[in-house]
Amino acid sequence: MCPLSPGWLAFPLGSLPGTDPKAAWAAVLKHFPSIPGWPQLPQRHVREDMYAQFADGFPGVRFDGHHLRVDRSAGAAPLLEALYLAYLEDDPAYGRMDAQSAAGLEALRQGQVTLPPNVVALKGQITGPVSWGLTVVDQNQRPVLYDEVLAEAVGKHLRLKAAWQERELARLAPQTIMMIDEPYLASFGSASVTLSRGLVIGLIEEVFAGLKGLKGIHCRGNTDWSILLSTSLDILSIDAYEYAESLAPYAADVTRFLERGGMIAWGIAPTGACVDNETVASLVERLHAAFNLLVEKGVPLDRLLAAGFVTPACELGSQAPSLALRSMEMTYGVSLEMRRRYGLDSDEAAASSS
Repeated sequence: MCPLSPGWLAFPLGSLPGTDPKAAWAAVLKHFPSIPGWPQLPQRHVREDMYAQFADGFPGVRFDGHHLRVDRSAGAAPLLEALYLAYLEDDPAYGRMDAQSAAGLEALRQGQVTLPPNVVALKGQITGPVSWGLTVVDQNQRPVLYDEVLAEAVGKHLRLKAAWQERELARLAPQTIMMIDEPYLASFGSASVTLSRGLVIGLIEEVFAGLKGLKGIHCRGNTDWSILLSTSLDILSIDAYEYAESLAPYAADVTRFLERGGMIAWGIAPTGACVDNETVASLVERLHAAFNLLVEKGVPLDRLLAAGFVTPACELGSQAPSLALRSMEMTYGVSLEMRRRYGLDSDEAAASSS
């Protein structure tokens, strides 16, 4: 695949409100024309919940209303064997997703979405192994990540899911971006998440190992950023509206990450009602304040400016449609202003000024 220069282009994080894939795609293509991503629609069906969406095919998984359970009773062993066989044969077809669990992705696959001619990459997403493994429980209500056998299966299962998705996106664009969504990492080190650093890194790297394009991680809150920056990720996605200061103590890790070609997706457009209190100008100012926190710790400004994307601060699926639209508008506006300010001419900037 061809290399990708971030150039303050914008991309979506994943979920949107509503139930209509066509309407969701229209919003995505309007606000993220260079790097669109297929929309998750959790309001459309329970199977589009971020955990249920990637559950199909996991050995022993059962859908219990809005909850997922794994039953390791009789019959689970052959299913585990089937997973490991697909893993050993590197067969991403095992990870296929259907229209019920991913209507937005299926619309794209079936040619119901016309991508703009200037698309530089397509973005996909998958729930990360830590968050998925802590949410899905076994028959004893214990998170499957605390079962050694199932924990290993989680990494392999999600690796195949991610690989299949990336393969489908790669057919339609010169580059792909696959983002792992890890909300539970905001609780890493607390009493509720008693996992070792090595296990977290190992699970993430297992999923990354199945990917050929760009790969990244999104964490919605504060975390030990050194863990994520020590993986082989290409893009670190943070909520820069609320948690930009949390990255500053890891300035040395950030510098090493940027020096090896890493990129940062700055989630500067807020979600919720506070988005109506902001303007593009105020968010650009806030973004530069986030840069300054790192520059004061020794991170070179020129590297930060050369390695930035713009995103919403968080996924938008739980937001009111009007607020989700406003957040997307703000994201797009910040992207255009950053490109204008730093001389990155683009079709997007030209279109906005016409």
